[in-house]
Amino acid sequence: MSSSPGAALSVSDRPDENRYVATTADGTTAGFAEYKLAGDLIVFTHTEVDEAFEGQGVGGALVRGALDHVRTREVRVLPLCPFVKAWIARHPDYHGLVYGAPPSRVSD
Repeated sequence: MSSSPGAALSVSDRPDENRYVATTADGTTAGFAEYKLAGDLIVFTHTEVDEAFEGQGVGGALVRGALDHVRTREVRVLPLCPFVKAWIARHPDYHGLVYGAPPSRVSD
């Protein structure tokens, strides 16, 4: 595996399992982020990275991919999972997705 496996991952939504899954090019599941839908709110409850992929950027790539997909669905995020919550806190461009976040004041 390369030194940056996070870039080689594919993140997909599996609504029947209520989770986003990160898989490698050969189809190996590297991690997942569980969620629950509540109307126009997606609640992230748990994120897990396979032990073989820990420390390789998989968790960050998984959360980024999941949130990028969430953004296209026009729903808000409630990050109960500590990992998702901390990741969002470190990435200001995702703050606006969080339920209860003030509206953006950014303009062109």
